[in-house]
Amino acid sequence: MSRLHVVHTSTFRYTAPVQASYNEARMTPVSQAGQTVVSSRLVVLPQTWSHEYRDYWGTAVTAFEVLVPHESMVIRAEHVVEVGEPTPPRQVLDWDGLAAPDVRDRMAEFLADTPTTTPPPELVEVARAATAGLRPAEAAVAVCEAVRDRVEYIPGVTAVHTPATEAWAARAGVCQDVAHLALGALRALGIPARYVSGYLHPTRGGEVGETVTGESHAWVEWWVGDWVAYDPTNRVPAGAHHVVLARGRSYDDVAPLRGVYAGAGSQELDVEVRITRES
Repeated sequence: MSRLHVVHTSTFRYTAPVQASYNEARMTPVSQAGQTVVSSRLVVLPQTWSHEYRDYWGTAVTAFEVLVPHESMVIRAEHVVEVGEPTPPRQVLDWDGLAAPDVRDRMAEFLADTPTTTPPPELVEVARAATAGLRPAEAAVAVCEAVRDRVEYIPGVTAVHTPATEAWAARAGVCQDVAHLALGALRALGIPARYVSGYLHPTRGGEVGETVTGESHAWVEWWVGDWVAYDPTNRVPAGAHHVVLARGRSYDDVAPLRGVYAGAGSQELDVEVRITRES
């Protein structure tokens, strides 16, 4: 078990005064088996109103608005979270079990594709070839490995809403692209899968007390009788160096910040994630 202190700061600067803005933040960690939120707070400057609720997917959402003229806005999320290594699934189904009508109905939302996760036919063929003769649990890992083998990690090639088909054509992207491609391939094989957003400590077993530049990160979870978390970008199970914020069908369900503003100017965004391992 590791205790991580995460500080995530997003700074918006506007080229002309903004009269008002309306926003949602999905930047509060989840308390769950293997992850305990010790403390969490979200501070927005300036701010005139806020409200907290949980969305359809169970994510903690802070809705806030700024109704005074402003030239910048700072959202600072600070958390202390204890995270542990993953535990093996309690139940592992075979292909017939995954194809059962009750499973297909219950997991329908995580078997259906979205505009950003729909896999190209070539990827589906690659996934089928990589998983021939494997049971679902092993097949899911093989799918992630096959995607990562063919997609190079290159920032700036794609955007957060780039469809999986475009990332596959470019054979390049970042963590959300790898996650979207893996989700599309897993679902094409009949394995329910969902998108996870959160933070990543870049060093396994980092020095206690050392503050490092962390990352907003994306990985996947698949269901084979129980949910299994895996980081296809880094080819490892998600564990004590991952902090879960939100889950959904794709990035569109879990965007950390979403909003609109009233003003004539454009905006610039600076994001910094700092992570300190406290134990």
